[in-house]
Amino acid sequence: MSSLQISASFCSSCSSSSIKKVNAAINVPKLPQVRFSIPKIPPTTTKLVVQELNRTLDTITPSQLDVTTSTEIYDDNHSKATIQLYAILEAVSDRIEMHNNMCEQRNNWNTLLLNSLNMITLTASTMVGLNTAIDNSALNLSSTVLFCAATGMLLIMNKIQPSQLAEEQRNATRLFKHLQTEIQTTLAIGNPSEEDVNSAIEKVLALDKAYPLPLLGAMLEKFPSKYEPAVWWPKTNTNEFKKQALRSVKKTNNGWTPELETEMWQILEVMKRKDMEDYDRLGNLALKVNKTLAKSGPLLTGIAAFGSALGSHGLSWPGIVAAVAGSLAASVNALEHGGQVGMVFEMYRNCGGFFKLLQETIEATLEEKDCEKRENGELFEMKVAITLGRSVSQLRQLASKFVAYDPEGIGMDEFASKLF
Repeated sequence: MSSLQISASFCSSCSSSSIKKVNAAINVPKLPQVRFSIPKIPPTTTKLVVQELNRTLDTITPSQLDVTTSTEIYDDNHSKATIQLYAILEAVSDRIEMHNNMCEQRNNWNTLLLNSLNMITLTASTMVGLNTAIDNSALNLSSTVLFCAATGMLLIMNKIQPSQLAEEQRNATRLFKHLQTEIQTTLAIGNPSEEDVNSAIEKVLALDKAYPLPLLGAMLEKFPSKYEPAVWWPKTNTNEFKKQALRSVKKTNNGWTPELETEMWQILEVMKRKDMEDYDRLGNLALKVNKTLAKSGPLLTGIAAFGSALGSHGLSWPGIVAAVAGSLAASVNALEHGGQVGMVFEMYRNCGGFFKLLQETIEATLEEKDCEKRENGELFEMKVAITLGRSVSQLRQLASKFVAYDPEGIGMDEFASKLF
């Protein structure tokens, strides 16, 4: 009870004190007024300033005005080139998607057609084998029809080579992605020119020609007379380089030395003797194997269809021939299209084109006599080394090895490229 009384009295005292009003007043002293005096400019001085400005404007020549105008035109040209490069970049991105989709589609063609053909061929061979035992005309007729259908489908499949078509689209996708990166790098560096735009357009058109999308009328020849490397870049006019070099004046070495030029020629010679000759041999070998298998498959299924048709006359040996030929045809199809021999041939064509492009690049660069118009020598050496899968020091060691082996007539035991 005592605690309750103390708390009640305390609360009553607090409430009574809060009711009281507190009056306070703050007196702020007044600040003194400060006056600023601004000197007046005499009229004579104003007239002198105006006269001086007029004399300055009179000294500006029309050539100085032309410089300003040309600068504005220069900026307009560069902004136009930038817009054009972005438009080309969009087209390149669209082509990447198209070639990627076509690659998946044609790879599915190869798988589905191979499985269907082998199933048809083996089923017909089984029917022929049963027909020799039970002599059923229905089995004989069905096997003949299946062998004829397999022959027609195999002729179409061997003509278009779906595995080779899929490899073409893979290469096109990779090369368009490379071109996309080049354009993005040009835009990131800044100040693109009309030459950059024209070069990008030429590369796009060259890739379209090298790797066409449609089949009818534009498909690449799958069985050429001989192996030729793929070409997906616009041709460089080296004669024009020579004409420009004669009219130019050499200013700096631009990173080039006589030793570096000699090194590039030596690397090029190693590429010709080892890498390019080896891929030429392998490409011709793959072409011959692909031609042989492409002819053997339809020939075997045709023999099987003919033997199955003769088996309806009560003869046993044509049925045996048909069964054996059908089994061999299935094996040949599995080797050709399951092993994707056409894809291997296209891979060799692409690798040969890789070395041919590098050869033309080195030759066009070294034939340019004006070092100032070349790409920087150290940068060019680094690019060649990376392209061949080597470091700069390894590239120089390869050139030194060639110098040591060539005078003695010893063949190089090392390829220029470590990538392929």
